[in-house]
Amino acid sequence: MHFPKGGIILVYASKVGSARLRKTLFQIMTTLLQNTPEDDPVYRFLDKKRSQGKPYYVYMTAGANKFLRIYYGKVKECLRNLEQEP
Repeated sequence: MHFPKGGIILVYASKVGSARLRKTLFQIMTTLLQNTPEDDPVYRFLDKKRSQGKPYYVYMTAGANKFLRIYYGKVKECLRNLEQEP
């Protein structure tokens, strides 16, 4: 964080982790915003954060994290179902 004299707090996007993964996730979020699927929970979350006036990188990163949590949950469920099959 950087605290300039004007009192505005600047928060920089983290560059930790895979740049390719970050780029891919931002492309997914951009596609969601362009297609506006009202029934998609990640789109609704992005739209809510945007309407709250959050900065671009804040709502895009939060949306990417939500997407990953949902995706990971679906993968775990699928793997659990595969293990239960005889």
